[in-house]
Amino acid sequence: MQETSTPSQLPRIGLSHGDINGIGYEVILKTFSDSRMFESLTPILYGQSKAFSYYKKNFGLDSPNYSLTRDARQAGDKKLNIINIVENEVKIDPGQASDVSAEMSVLSMKKAVDDLENSAIAALVLAPDSRIVARSNRDFLFSFHKEAETMRVIVCDKMRVGLVTDDLPLNEALAQIDIRFILGKLAVLSQAMKTDFGISAPKIAVLGLNPHAGSMPVGDDDKVMKAINDAQKKGIFAFGPFSTNQLFVQGLWKKYDAIVAMYYDQGVLPLKMMALGGCAYYWAGLPVVCTAPMHGPAFELANANKAEPDSYREAVYLAADIVNWRKNQ
Repeated sequence: MQETSTPSQLPRIGLSHGDINGIGYEVILKTFSDSRMFESLTPILYGQSKAFSYYKKNFGLDSPNYSLTRDARQAGDKKLNIINIVENEVKIDPGQASDVSAEMSVLSMKKAVDDLENSAIAALVLAPDSRIVARSNRDFLFSFHKEAETMRVIVCDKMRVGLVTDDLPLNEALAQIDIRFILGKLAVLSQAMKTDFGISAPKIAVLGLNPHAGSMPVGDDDKVMKAINDAQKKGIFAFGPFSTNQLFVQGLWKKYDAIVAMYYDQGVLPLKMMALGGCAYYWAGLPVVCTAPMHGPAFELANANKAEPDSYREAVYLAADIVNWRKNQ
């Protein structure tokens, strides 16, 4: 441990610690064991130094160095800064979801969001949580921005996939889809490509709902087609509808800056099948920057030194990149 020194001039990126009994601390440790991570950002972990030290010792890691701070604005360069969310020792039980680990996750999130909303940090990266806790934590963040039209976007290498509906049962997702809803999401994604990725005239490919959407857009895909036409009238460069086969199997996605999927599996499964490496989520349309890895706490891998940090690393870099793009607008 080091003492905090001169405050950093790099973007301060807040990190929640997720479920302390999952792989959150492992992917954080592995990500920041690479000293290159500190060249473009300053990380502040809202967690517990004792939990950090516990996992660091278990994995036999010499790095990263860390220091304690009470104020994110005083975070120093070239090390991981930790804000202890509690002073008392917390029971760590790797591989087991518990009431205590859920409580610690929520507390980490609330303290990080408070600093995010007060501009003490420039962005927030969520560590993996159970589905229920993750949804509750996101709802807490969104409660500060109830008027914002948002969209979950998957970012993977040069592919960006926006989800019209989030991780809902298919019948609930389909019930939400209408022309106005699709049009709103297209507008959010188009604007995000400009402000968050620096693409001045983004081209967006839109997936249809039916297997033959590209050649015979009938039925539900009439809604998709009309939404695309309305978007084009508003100056949004949207095209389609395409079938999943056309975009992903035939490789047409490479011609577009972003893709819009109508429901969760339609966007997520092709990416996982194509194994493009580390992918991350972020929420377009929020006035604050929030990203997350594309996986859960993986309790079955906890404390086994088997978790891969690729997705988490992508989430951290993505947060810093978006902060810089927005700063340069």
